[in-house]
Amino acid sequence: MTTPAGHCFRVLGLLSGTSVDGIDVAVAEIRDDNGTVVLTPLGELDVPYPPGLRTDLLDALPPRPSSARQLTVLDTRVGQAFADAAARGIAAYGPVDVIASLGQTVYHWVENGVALGTFQLGQPAWIAERTGVPVIADLRIRDITAGGQGAPLASTLDAMWLRGLAEETGRPVAALNLGGIANITVVTQSDKVLAYDTGPANALLDLAAAHVSDGKLSADIDGRLALAGSVREDLLDRLLADPYFAAAPPKSTGKEHFHGGYLDAALSGLPPLSPEDLLATLTELTAATVAAECRRHGVATVVASGGGVANPATMAALARLLPDGALRTSDDLGLPGSGKEAYLTALLGWLSWCGVPATLPSATGASGPRLLGALTPGAAPLNLPAPLGGAATRLRVAESGQSR
Repeated sequence: MTTPAGHCFRVLGLLSGTSVDGIDVAVAEIRDDNGTVVLTPLGELDVPYPPGLRTDLLDALPPRPSSARQLTVLDTRVGQAFADAAARGIAAYGPVDVIASLGQTVYHWVENGVALGTFQLGQPAWIAERTGVPVIADLRIRDITAGGQGAPLASTLDAMWLRGLAEETGRPVAALNLGGIANITVVTQSDKVLAYDTGPANALLDLAAAHVSDGKLSADIDGRLALAGSVREDLLDRLLADPYFAAAPPKSTGKEHFHGGYLDAALSGLPPLSPEDLLATLTELTAATVAAECRRHGVATVVASGGGVANPATMAALARLLPDGALRTSDDLGLPGSGKEAYLTALLGWLSWCGVPATLPSATGASGPRLLGALTPGAAPLNLPAPLGGAATRLRVAESGQSR
């Protein structure tokens, strides 16, 4: 990869995950250093959705019906919320050259293991209008048009970042993201990278917490319910029989599969469960499915990030089911776990801005690497850099230039 002058940019990344709990913002300085991408985290924010917007988004998710009007209204409201979050990020950490947005996924269309489409809300023109900065958005669909799953895009950062650790230890390393859905990226000493969604993480836990508390809880805070309960093997066995877990990768899923109706069907006909046992069992499901996939690939080190890392019950279950000493966090390796996916989004935006393909075909299943995203101009005429030559294969996280 060549290193023309001027390829150091400040990039702001935005996304809201499948938990639909707010907007993650991260600002990074990213540059090329003779074939190694150097990412310096400058700071991250967690911006809650405005009152009522999260509820309205959840009401629009499958299997609930929705209308063109409902989705249009939400696209505008989410876009405006993302614009406000971007403005807050710029106010906190300084001006940026480009913004990358993964938006709010509301539907990921998969049939018979084939991804056919994906739909993200959050019209990027609102972000460009508010900030005056060009915006790269709609980052998943190009991979799908090339035969890929459009996910997990975290594989791009994970492979570049963790390959050195895999070479150092001589054993596979897995990056684990615990969002609404759990996904892993398996990185080895070779160029081949495997990445896919293992199953639910916070998606079913959040649903169950809201259900057993009559809506008073949006999550099992600090894993208190799960830690007070016991695993019900009859429910766990029924959940583990879901064909998704046995399907071969590449594969992807979301709340269109793991939703309230799914949980109701799993509970149907079983003896009653206490709230604590229900949460303990769903926590065990996440840990068991993740650990099984890590064992399948001979993973020696698991580097976890995402909202689920803050759940002691989930982390304790993972530590119990994984090999001793295998579980680490991205913070241990210098990348803030609370903002990892937003830094990923910033990286994807930088790669696209610099003309570098941002997908790994071995991870997503696409027929080849692709440039990602659609570009919305900012206040000034577009002034794209000359494309970098080659492909990005390594990433180094530099010491943060600014604390949160």
